[in-house]
Amino acid sequence: MRPDPEDDDEDDGFDPEAPVELPIDGVLDLHAFRPSEVKELVPEYLAECRARGILEVRIIHGKGQGTLRRIVHAALDRSELVQGYRSAGHGSGGWGATLVDLLPQTPDKE
Repeated sequence: MRPDPEDDDEDDGFDPEAPVELPIDGVLDLHAFRPSEVKELVPEYLAECRARGILEVRIIHGKGQGTLRRIVHAALDRSELVQGYRSAGHGSGGWGATLVDLLPQTPDKE
C-alpha cells in the first residue's frame, strides 16, 4: 500500500527553518545553500575554523555563472580574518573553489 501524499498527519521531524550543523573541517561546500545565505555563512564558518586552529579553508562554490564565487570573494574582501585567497588548483576544484588563508589568532591581552 502506498502512502497518501495528501496525508500530512505524520510529522517527519524536518524543520526547513532549523539551523544546519556543518562539520568544521576546513572545507565548506556551498552547493546546498542559497546565495542569500552565503553572505552570512562564510564569515561565520571562517571564524569557527580560525577558533579551531584551521588556517587554510577551501570554499567550494562551483563554476556555474560565478554568482556564488562573487559573493564569496566579496565576503572574503570584507573579512579581517583573511590573509589572502586564490582559486584552487586542479586537484582542489580549479576555479570552482577558492582557497583561503586565515590570519592566526593572537593571544588576548589582558
